[in-house]
Amino acid sequence: MLFQLPLVGFLPDWVTFLLAVVDLVIRLAVLGIIPGNRRPTTAMAWLLAIFFIPTVGLVLFLLFGNFRLSRRRREQQQEVSARVRAALAGSHDVDIDLPGPEWLHSAAQLNRGLGSLPIVGGNAVRLIPGYEDAIAEMTEAVRGAERFVNAEFYIMSSDEITNGLLTALEEAAERGVEVRVLFDHIGTLRIRGYRDLIRRLRASKIHWRRMLPLLPVHGQWRRVDLRNHRKILVVDGEVAFTGSLNLVERSYRNPRHRRLGRKWVELMARLEGPAVTTLNVVFATDWLSETDDLLEEQLVPAEHVGESAAQVVPSGPAFANENNLRLFNTLIYSAQHRLSICSPYFVPDDSLLYAVTTAAQRGVDVELFVSEQGDQFLVHHAQQSYYEALLAAGVKIYRYPKPFVLHAKHFTVDDEVAVLGSSNMDMRSFSLNLEVSLMLPGSAIVGQMRRVEDMYREISNPLDLDSWRRRPLLSRYVDNVARLTATLQ
Repeated sequence: MLFQLPLVGFLPDWVTFLLAVVDLVIRLAVLGIIPGNRRPTTAMAWLLAIFFIPTVGLVLFLLFGNFRLSRRRREQQQEVSARVRAALAGSHDVDIDLPGPEWLHSAAQLNRGLGSLPIVGGNAVRLIPGYEDAIAEMTEAVRGAERFVNAEFYIMSSDEITNGLLTALEEAAERGVEVRVLFDHIGTLRIRGYRDLIRRLRASKIHWRRMLPLLPVHGQWRRVDLRNHRKILVVDGEVAFTGSLNLVERSYRNPRHRRLGRKWVELMARLEGPAVTTLNVVFATDWLSETDDLLEEQLVPAEHVGESAAQVVPSGPAFANENNLRLFNTLIYSAQHRLSICSPYFVPDDSLLYAVTTAAQRGVDVELFVSEQGDQFLVHHAQQSYYEALLAAGVKIYRYPKPFVLHAKHFTVDDEVAVLGSSNMDMRSFSLNLEVSLMLPGSAIVGQMRRVEDMYREISNPLDLDSWRRRPLLSRYVDNVARLTATLQ
């Protein structure tokens, strides 16, 4: 029964009967409610939780079962999308002469329909694989700011690595530049020194907000694991950065990570050109959600400065569809020769797993870069539960050596397109997190990404199917149990 109370045996018979009826009604109700608009595997996991641990399962479902943002935020997203479509309706950037195969045009159209942002030409794009190098380049860009700086990161910290960038933001605000900063409340709260960061921001002229704040005293409440995972920096509408890096030192200020020598490995992209404006649309949408200020005056298309095309793809629970998952599957199924994937948390749903394994089975050279040892116990073991199926299908798995955490998120398809951003290839990134991805067609940017992939492969250890099948039974058991947790969304 849902009501397994110690006193049930001492209650009057009519009360016991009433509780039994309520229990039956709830069980019948959840059978028809929980499967609605959920994957069958997710619905079954929730139903099993409620039926086997009734009270706890029901409470957890009520707390975590709804992965949509508030109606207000969804309506704001729809409003901004409509404004973007109207503003760009006559723009010459929308129908650019995109080089490459027809499936690439189809993917760009898909992205436009899902996220409202067009593919735009005239960009200069450069990848930055160095952790400190990326922060140094962002710092330099902020130092040259004249009009505005918009910074949005899942995690921010005031530490020995980020201090120069924070100082540059403070100095820019002091000299009259409009500086706006967004950081995820829970993501940043978990990092040591959170209060020091808040004191520093309050003492500055920076306009800042917590994203998706959980402050019940102030009436700010939502599902606690919905997070804004985006990483964006825009300076004067002329230069922007995005990728996987959080603004925190490489061991995340964690004493245990430092003792183990565990450091994060990231990849960021520096952009100039019209894509900077579309990336700023994503920031403006999130700023609107937290402040009711749209920043519409900033969304003026930037000048053409290069030859590269680029398309920004926002995703998350404010959208009706899983934009990133649909893009990833479309591109993976289009691969003809080579597919290289880097994902720190590769916990795919069935559609993505089939896309990757099918690519390998039809002769595509598929490789997957992951960490040898993850920083999150359950996610790492859930990820390992997929290795046997991937290896059996012909996917080559390369494990980046511990104690480093390969946190970069990107993939390339043939010599045609590269994708990078904040999104992992797991169900959390597809359904629960607000993410931003960047689709970059063209052999030039793929060449840059290939050099990064070559660096990973050179120092990584390939995984062998036979040896993996011989791993201890206990490890296999833990992997399979952890895999169950991946579907609870």
